[in-house]
Amino acid sequence: MGRHRKASNSTVRRNSVIALTGLVPAGLVTAATSAGATEYIPFLTSSTTNQAAEPVVETPQPIADPADAQPVAQTEAPVAQPAPAPAPQPEIAPTPELPTNLAASPIAIPTVNVSAYKNAERILTATQPGCGISWTVIAGIGRVESTHANNGKADDLGQLLEPILGPRLDGSLAGNNVIADTDGGALDGDPNFDRAVGPMQFLPETWNHYHADGNGDGVSDPQNLYDAALATGDYLCDDGLNLRDLGQTTKAILRYNNSMAYVANVLAWSTGYATGIVPTSDELPRIH
Repeated sequence: MGRHRKASNSTVRRNSVIALTGLVPAGLVTAATSAGATEYIPFLTSSTTNQAAEPVVETPQPIADPADAQPVAQTEAPVAQPAPAPAPQPEIAPTPELPTNLAASPIAIPTVNVSAYKNAERILTATQPGCGISWTVIAGIGRVESTHANNGKADDLGQLLEPILGPRLDGSLAGNNVIADTDGGALDGDPNFDRAVGPMQFLPETWNHYHADGNGDGVSDPQNLYDAALATGDYLCDDGLNLRDLGQTTKAILRYNNSMAYVANVLAWSTGYATGIVPTSDELPRIH
């Protein structure tokens, strides 16, 4: 490539200069003029003028598909969750208003006895919810075993006014087993043979296994209605029995007395307390 002076009166050259001015960097022209140098234009060879400019190939950008757009995560203030509602407290099923004195009606239950039986159900509903025991079943046991502690002979705390003791189990009474002493006479006062104790008639060995403190006074006493009622419920519910089922209820009651007549009596009184209807004599077979 050579350098040539530009003729001032050349139309062709003038046109060429005009045409090429756009190809010369503006800074270069400015620098040359300011330095007083003679203006020059690069000479174009035939190879330069005949060479076509290569097309600029632009890579097309993909068109964004709105469906492919990723959602923009937005930071939102946490929404306060409402506090969970408290679990409903178990309620004792309503029962008919029952007489409170057995002198007035055989379906009667003294007030302190009802309180002890229902208290046992409340505690067992919380401690053994799978059992589903009803206070009326416990009341049925109390009716058969001691006629509700001899018609409610207890103080307001459930303590019996007089201890209840069953017969001496020495074999002298027909139908009873011989049971040698198991507690040194601590509960029944007999150092030789056992006797059932309290309104729910626990054998000393059984009481020592299932003893309970139903009234919360720190003492487990088989001669207390609240303690004895709760221990009875524990005994019936033991081994994971579900007393919502009649078959399992029967199995539980048989622990008290291995007699179907005994079961029939307990269930008849339980139904009577739930309905207010006095059981018939046919529903109360004699217990041998």
